[in-house]
Amino acid sequence: MLNQLGYSNVRDYRGGLADWVESGEVLETAAAAPVAQNSSPIGPPLSVSADGYVGRVPARVLSRGRWADSVAGLVDQLTTLQLFLLWIGTVVFCGVAFWLGALVGEHGLIEAGAPIGADLRGLANALYFSFVTATSLGYGDIVPVGFARALSVSEAVVALLIFGAVISKFVSHRQDELVSEIHRVTFDERLDRVQTNLHTVISELLSIISLCEARSMPLPRVSARLDSAVLLFLGELRTTHDLLYQPRLLVEEGVLASILANLSSALEVLLEALTCLPADFTRSQPLELTINIVTSLSKDICGTCVPHDYTPRLIFWMDRIQQTANRIQ
Repeated sequence: MLNQLGYSNVRDYRGGLADWVESGEVLETAAAAPVAQNSSPIGPPLSVSADGYVGRVPARVLSRGRWADSVAGLVDQLTTLQLFLLWIGTVVFCGVAFWLGALVGEHGLIEAGAPIGADLRGLANALYFSFVTATSLGYGDIVPVGFARALSVSEAVVALLIFGAVISKFVSHRQDELVSEIHRVTFDERLDRVQTNLHTVISELLSIISLCEARSMPLPRVSARLDSAVLLFLGELRTTHDLLYQPRLLVEEGVLASILANLSSALEVLLEALTCLPADFTRSQPLELTINIVTSLSKDICGTCVPHDYTPRLIFWMDRIQQTANRIQ
Protein backbone atom coordinates (compact mmCIF):
# COMPACT_ATOMS: atom_id res chain seq x y z
CA MET A 1 0.00 0.00 0.00
CA LEU A 2 2.85 2.41 0.81
CA ASN A 3 4.44 1.67 -2.57
CA GLN A 4 1.14 2.52 -4.26
CA LEU A 5 1.06 5.83 -2.43
CA GLY A 6 4.46 6.74 -3.88
CA TYR A 7 6.87 5.77 -1.10
CA SER A 8 10.09 4.18 -2.47
CA ASN A 9 12.25 3.61 0.64
CA VAL A 10 10.00 0.98 2.20
CA ARG A 11 11.20 -2.05 4.13
CA ASP A 12 9.15 -4.89 5.57
CA TYR A 13 9.71 -6.05 9.16
CA ARG A 14 7.44 -9.05 9.58
CA GLY A 15 8.47 -9.48 13.18
CA GLY A 16 7.34 -5.97 13.98
CA LEU A 17 9.27 -3.97 16.56
CA ALA A 18 11.52 -6.94 17.47
CA ASP A 19 12.87 -7.20 13.89
CA TRP A 20 13.34 -3.43 13.79
CA VAL A 21 15.54 -3.46 16.91
CA GLU A 22 17.41 -6.59 15.80
CA SER A 23 18.31 -4.93 12.49
CA GLY A 24 20.06 -2.13 14.41
CA GLU A 25 17.57 0.62 13.65
CA VAL A 26 17.22 3.51 16.09
CA LEU A 27 14.48 3.15 18.66
CA GLU A 28 13.23 6.44 20.02
CA THR A 29 11.70 6.65 23.46
CA ALA A 30 9.49 9.48 24.64
CA ALA A 31 8.82 10.62 28.14
CA ALA A 32 5.58 9.30 29.46
CA ALA A 33 2.93 11.93 29.03
CA PRO A 34 0.59 12.58 31.91
CA VAL A 35 -2.65 10.72 31.47
CA ALA A 36 -5.62 13.02 31.40
CA GLN A 37 -8.46 12.24 33.71
CA ASN A 38 -10.88 12.07 30.79
CA SER A 39 -8.83 10.52 27.99
CA SER A 40 -11.76 8.93 26.19
CA PRO A 41 -12.31 10.38 22.70
CA ILE A 42 -15.99 10.78 23.48
CA GLY A 43 -15.47 12.65 26.75
CA PRO A 44 -17.18 12.27 30.12
CA PRO A 45 -20.60 10.57 30.20
CA LEU A 46 -23.78 12.49 29.55
CA SER A 47 -25.86 13.64 32.50
CA VAL A 48 -29.21 11.97 33.13
CA SER A 49 -32.34 14.04 33.69
CA ALA A 50 -35.01 13.31 36.28
CA ASP A 51 -37.22 11.59 33.70
CA GLY A 52 -34.45 9.14 32.82
CA TYR A 53 -33.44 10.52 29.41
CA VAL A 54 -29.70 10.69 28.85
CA GLY A 55 -28.48 14.13 27.86
CA ARG A 56 -31.84 15.85 28.24
CA VAL A 57 -30.70 18.27 30.91
CA PRO A 58 -29.46 21.85 30.65
CA ALA A 59 -25.84 21.89 29.57
CA ARG A 60 -25.11 24.97 31.62
CA VAL A 61 -24.29 24.43 35.28
CA LEU A 62 -24.21 28.02 36.48
CA SER A 63 -25.20 31.29 34.88
CA ARG A 64 -23.07 34.29 35.74
CA GLY A 65 -25.73 36.92 35.13
CA ARG A 66 -25.86 40.52 36.21
CA TRP A 67 -28.02 41.83 39.04
CA ALA A 68 -30.58 43.27 36.61
CA ASP A 69 -30.83 39.91 34.82
CA SER A 70 -31.41 38.19 38.17
CA VAL A 71 -34.26 40.54 39.06
CA ALA A 72 -35.86 40.10 35.63
CA GLY A 73 -35.49 36.33 35.94
CA LEU A 74 -37.16 36.40 39.37
CA VAL A 75 -40.10 38.35 37.99
CA ASP A 76 -40.44 35.88 35.12
CA GLN A 77 -40.52 32.96 37.56
CA LEU A 78 -43.35 34.44 39.64
CA THR A 79 -46.94 33.84 38.57
CA THR A 80 -49.53 36.58 38.16
CA LEU A 81 -51.19 35.61 41.45
CA GLN A 82 -47.86 35.68 43.29
CA LEU A 83 -47.06 39.14 41.93
CA PHE A 84 -50.52 40.41 42.91
CA LEU A 85 -50.14 39.01 46.43
CA LEU A 86 -46.71 40.66 46.61
CA TRP A 87 -48.35 43.98 45.68
CA ILE A 88 -51.03 43.54 48.35
CA GLY A 89 -48.35 42.61 50.88
CA THR A 90 -46.36 45.75 50.07
CA VAL A 91 -49.43 47.95 50.53
CA VAL A 92 -50.40 46.32 53.85
CA PHE A 93 -46.82 46.42 55.14
CA CYS A 94 -46.47 50.14 54.42
CA GLY A 95 -49.91 50.88 55.93
CA VAL A 96 -48.97 49.09 59.13
CA ALA A 97 -45.64 50.99 59.16
CA PHE A 98 -47.52 54.32 58.96
CA TRP A 99 -49.77 53.25 61.84
CA LEU A 100 -46.87 52.02 63.98
CA GLY A 101 -45.32 55.47 63.61
CA ALA A 102 -48.42 56.95 65.21
CA LEU A 103 -48.36 54.22 67.86
CA VAL A 104 -44.83 55.15 69.00
CA GLY A 105 -45.49 58.87 68.85
CA GLU A 106 -43.94 59.64 65.44
CA HIS A 107 -47.04 60.94 63.72
CA GLY A 108 -46.34 60.68 59.98
CA LEU A 109 -49.87 61.10 58.61
CA ILE A 110 -52.04 64.18 59.01
CA GLU A 111 -55.83 64.14 58.48
CA ALA A 112 -57.82 67.39 58.64
CA GLY A 113 -54.92 69.14 60.37
CA ALA A 114 -54.56 66.49 63.10
CA PRO A 115 -52.34 63.40 63.22
CA ILE A 116 -54.06 60.05 62.84
CA GLY A 117 -54.67 58.16 66.03
CA ALA A 118 -53.07 54.95 67.27
CA ASP A 119 -56.44 53.17 67.47
CA LEU A 120 -58.24 50.95 64.96
CA ARG A 121 -59.60 53.99 63.14
CA GLY A 122 -56.02 55.22 62.73
CA LEU A 123 -55.00 51.81 61.35
CA ALA A 124 -57.85 51.98 58.82
CA ASN A 125 -56.77 55.47 57.77
CA ALA A 126 -53.13 54.33 57.40
CA LEU A 127 -54.18 51.39 55.22
CA TYR A 128 -56.41 53.68 53.18
CA PHE A 129 -53.54 56.12 52.63
CA SER A 130 -51.24 53.24 51.68
CA PHE A 131 -53.65 51.98 48.99
CA VAL A 132 -54.14 55.50 47.63
CA THR A 133 -50.38 55.96 47.45
CA ALA A 134 -49.78 52.58 45.81
CA THR A 135 -52.32 53.32 43.08
CA SER A 136 -50.97 56.92 42.67
CA LEU A 137 -54.44 58.43 43.18
CA GLY A 138 -53.45 61.01 45.83
CA TYR A 139 -56.79 62.50 46.99
CA GLY A 140 -55.07 64.81 49.46
CA ASP A 141 -57.40 64.17 52.41
CA ILE A 142 -54.44 62.53 54.26
CA VAL A 143 -50.93 63.90 53.76
CA PRO A 144 -47.56 62.49 54.90
CA VAL A 145 -45.07 64.40 57.01
CA GLY A 146 -41.64 63.56 58.37
CA PHE A 147 -40.50 59.97 57.89
CA ALA A 148 -43.77 59.10 56.14
CA ARG A 149 -42.77 61.15 53.09
CA ALA A 150 -39.76 58.95 52.29
CA LEU A 151 -41.77 55.80 53.00
CA SER A 152 -44.68 56.91 50.82
CA VAL A 153 -42.36 57.74 47.89
CA SER A 154 -40.64 54.36 48.18
CA GLU A 155 -44.00 52.60 48.38
CA ALA A 156 -45.29 54.39 45.29
CA VAL A 157 -42.25 53.41 43.23
CA VAL A 158 -42.20 49.75 44.36
CA ALA A 159 -45.96 49.29 44.12
CA LEU A 160 -46.17 50.79 40.62
CA LEU A 161 -43.34 48.53 39.41
CA ILE A 162 -45.00 45.43 40.84
CA PHE A 163 -48.44 46.41 39.54
CA GLY A 164 -46.93 47.08 36.13
CA ALA A 165 -45.48 43.58 36.15
CA VAL A 166 -48.94 42.20 37.02
CA ILE A 167 -50.57 44.05 34.12
CA SER A 168 -47.77 42.92 31.80
CA LYS A 169 -48.36 39.30 32.85
CA PHE A 170 -52.06 39.60 32.03
CA VAL A 171 -51.52 41.23 28.65
CA SER A 172 -48.58 39.23 27.34
CA HIS A 173 -49.34 35.73 28.67
CA ARG A 174 -50.82 34.36 25.45
CA GLN A 175 -48.37 36.28 23.29
CA ASP A 176 -45.45 34.85 25.25
CA GLU A 177 -46.77 31.33 24.70
CA LEU A 178 -46.97 31.83 20.93
CA VAL A 179 -43.56 33.51 20.72
CA SER A 180 -41.95 30.80 22.87
CA GLU A 181 -43.38 28.05 20.69
CA ILE A 182 -42.21 29.76 17.48
CA HIS A 183 -38.79 30.37 18.99
CA ARG A 184 -38.49 26.76 20.18
CA VAL A 185 -39.36 25.30 16.77
CA THR A 186 -37.07 27.74 14.94
CA PHE A 187 -34.24 27.19 17.41
CA ASP A 188 -34.48 23.40 17.18
CA GLU A 189 -34.48 23.58 13.38
CA ARG A 190 -31.41 25.84 13.48
CA LEU A 191 -29.55 23.39 15.72
CA ASP A 192 -30.41 20.52 13.36
CA ARG A 193 -29.19 22.59 10.43
CA VAL A 194 -25.91 23.30 12.23
CA GLN A 195 -25.21 19.59 12.61
CA THR A 196 -26.23 18.85 9.02
CA ASN A 197 -23.97 21.59 7.65
CA LEU A 198 -21.06 20.43 9.79
CA HIS A 199 -21.43 16.93 8.34
CA THR A 200 -21.47 18.49 4.88
CA VAL A 201 -18.28 20.41 5.68
CA ILE A 202 -16.56 17.24 6.93
CA SER A 203 -17.60 15.32 3.82
CA GLU A 204 -16.38 18.10 1.50
CA LEU A 205 -13.05 18.46 3.29
CA LEU A 206 -12.49 14.69 3.15
CA SER A 207 -13.12 14.81 -0.60
CA ILE A 208 -10.60 17.63 -0.94
CA ILE A 209 -8.06 15.57 1.03
CA SER A 210 -8.58 12.63 -1.33
CA LEU A 211 -8.11 14.87 -4.36
CA CYS A 212 -4.96 16.38 -2.89
CA GLU A 213 -3.48 12.96 -2.18
CA ALA A 214 -4.38 11.65 -5.63
CA ARG A 215 -3.35 14.89 -7.40
CA SER A 216 -6.34 14.35 -9.67
CA MET A 217 -7.79 17.86 -9.70
CA PRO A 218 -6.32 21.20 -10.77
CA LEU A 219 -5.39 23.46 -7.88
CA PRO A 220 -7.83 26.26 -8.86
CA ARG A 221 -10.77 23.86 -8.47
CA VAL A 222 -9.40 22.61 -5.14
CA SER A 223 -9.09 26.21 -4.02
CA ALA A 224 -12.70 26.98 -4.99
CA ARG A 225 -14.07 23.96 -3.15
CA LEU A 226 -11.94 24.71 -0.12
CA ASP A 227 -13.14 28.33 -0.05
CA SER A 228 -16.75 27.18 -0.10
CA ALA A 229 -16.29 24.54 2.60
CA VAL A 230 -14.40 26.83 4.97
CA LEU A 231 -16.96 29.61 4.50
CA LEU A 232 -19.80 27.23 5.36
CA PHE A 233 -17.82 26.02 8.36
CA LEU A 234 -17.33 29.60 9.54
CA GLY A 235 -21.09 30.22 9.53
CA GLU A 236 -21.80 27.23 11.77
CA LEU A 237 -18.84 28.07 13.98
CA ARG A 238 -20.26 31.57 14.53
CA THR A 239 -23.61 30.06 15.49
CA THR A 240 -21.99 27.71 18.00
CA HIS A 241 -19.81 30.49 19.38
CA ASP A 242 -22.85 32.74 19.91
CA LEU A 243 -24.71 29.83 21.50
CA LEU A 244 -21.97 29.30 24.08
CA TYR A 245 -21.69 33.01 24.86
CA GLN A 246 -25.46 33.67 24.88
CA PRO A 247 -26.46 34.69 28.43
CA ARG A 248 -30.02 33.34 28.37
CA LEU A 249 -30.26 30.39 25.97
CA LEU A 250 -30.27 26.91 27.51
CA VAL A 251 -29.61 23.85 25.34
CA GLU A 252 -29.88 20.19 26.21
CA GLU A 253 -26.51 18.69 26.97
CA GLY A 254 -26.84 15.90 24.40
CA VAL A 255 -27.59 18.33 21.56
CA LEU A 256 -24.77 20.72 22.43
CA ALA A 257 -22.32 17.84 22.96
CA SER A 258 -23.13 16.51 19.48
CA ILE A 259 -22.60 19.96 17.92
CA LEU A 260 -19.28 20.45 19.69
CA ALA A 261 -18.12 16.94 18.73
CA ASN A 262 -18.94 17.59 15.07
CA LEU A 263 -17.26 20.98 15.29
CA SER A 264 -14.12 19.38 16.71
CA SER A 265 -14.10 16.75 13.95
CA ALA A 266 -14.59 19.36 11.24
CA LEU A 267 -11.74 21.44 12.66
CA GLU A 268 -9.39 18.43 12.71
CA VAL A 269 -10.31 17.54 9.12
CA LEU A 270 -9.73 21.17 8.11
CA LEU A 271 -6.28 21.01 9.67
CA GLU A 272 -5.55 17.81 7.75
CA ALA A 273 -6.80 19.37 4.51
CA LEU A 274 -4.59 22.44 4.94
CA THR A 275 -1.62 20.22 5.74
CA CYS A 276 -2.02 17.98 2.70
CA LEU A 277 -2.08 20.87 0.21
CA PRO A 278 0.99 20.96 -2.03
CA ALA A 279 3.78 23.44 -1.42
CA ASP A 280 2.91 25.45 -4.54
CA PHE A 281 -0.68 25.97 -3.41
CA THR A 282 -1.41 29.64 -2.75
CA ARG A 283 -4.30 30.53 -0.48
CA SER A 284 -6.64 33.15 -1.83
CA GLN A 285 -7.18 36.30 0.18
CA PRO A 286 -10.79 35.35 1.14
CA LEU A 287 -9.62 31.90 2.23
CA GLU A 288 -6.80 33.33 4.32
CA LEU A 289 -9.19 35.78 6.01
CA THR A 290 -11.80 33.06 6.66
CA ILE A 291 -9.22 30.71 8.17
CA ASN A 292 -7.98 33.48 10.45
CA ILE A 293 -11.53 34.13 11.68
CA VAL A 294 -12.15 30.40 12.16
CA THR A 295 -8.96 30.10 14.19
CA SER A 296 -9.79 33.15 16.30
CA LEU A 297 -13.35 32.00 17.09
CA SER A 298 -12.20 28.44 17.83
CA LYS A 299 -9.63 29.69 20.31
CA ASP A 300 -12.45 31.44 22.18
CA ILE A 301 -14.12 28.07 22.80
CA CYS A 302 -12.71 26.43 25.91
CA GLY A 303 -13.82 25.56 29.41
CA THR A 304 -12.21 28.67 30.91
CA CYS A 305 -13.04 31.05 28.04
CA VAL A 306 -16.83 30.95 27.88
CA PRO A 307 -18.71 33.17 30.37
CA HIS A 308 -20.78 30.30 31.79
CA ASP A 309 -19.99 27.05 33.57
CA TYR A 310 -20.85 23.92 31.58
CA THR A 311 -20.82 20.19 32.25
CA PRO A 312 -17.48 18.28 32.14
CA ARG A 313 -18.42 16.57 28.86
CA LEU A 314 -18.89 19.89 27.08
CA ILE A 315 -15.72 21.33 28.59
CA PHE A 316 -13.88 18.27 27.19
CA TRP A 317 -15.02 19.09 23.63
CA MET A 318 -14.39 22.83 24.04
CA ASP A 319 -10.80 22.19 25.10
CA ARG A 320 -10.26 19.84 22.13
CA ILE A 321 -11.54 22.53 19.77
CA GLN A 322 -9.13 25.09 21.21
CA GLN A 323 -6.20 22.64 21.07
CA THR A 324 -6.89 21.92 17.39
CA ALA A 325 -7.24 25.63 16.61
CA ASN A 326 -3.82 26.31 18.13
CA ARG A 327 -2.29 23.92 15.57
CA ILE A 328 -3.78 25.67 12.53
CA GLN A 329 -1.43 28.09 10.79
